[in-house]
Amino acid sequence: MNAIVSVTGDWGIGSEGRLLVRNKADMHRFVELTMGGTVLMGRKTFESFPGGALKGRRNVVLTRDGGFRAAGVEVVHDVDEALRAVSEGAGEKGGKGEKVWLIGGESVYRELLPACELAYVTKNDVVLPADAFFPDLDANPSWVVAEEEPGGVTAGGVPFSYVTYQRVRP
Repeated sequence: MNAIVSVTGDWGIGSEGRLLVRNKADMHRFVELTMGGTVLMGRKTFESFPGGALKGRRNVVLTRDGGFRAAGVEVVHDVDEALRAVSEGAGEKGGKGEKVWLIGGESVYRELLPACELAYVTKNDVVLPADAFFPDLDANPSWVVAEEEPGGVTAGGVPFSYVTYQRVRP
């Protein structure tokens, strides 16, 4: 499983259920990387999507709400069930199997990041008020930078880059 996230300079990812930085290039990259795979997310992240389930991807939603149902998603209720669901579903399309992407929010990232091998991080060079954060991989010795690519500048004038982190296994 891989994580994918867009962060600000202090690893902020959201405020009041919304992304902090509007970045079309990042959104295109998200679609390109996740299309055809499985996306695993929390209920609040799912509910933030205006169109419901993400098209062209298997959507798995992790929630403690036993009554939660939504069109186009598989619902799981704990981390173990989530891990079983994504491991059982991977490979159904043949070949090397589909990729599984952890896409948020904060509590889901914190619980499931240890199960990820790579983290695809869009780093936006700005600090904005946030109430949700991604773990600081630069300060975590279990993660190293595997690749860095320049990104550009958003329409709002925010410089950004793409950094891929790899988990270091002992």
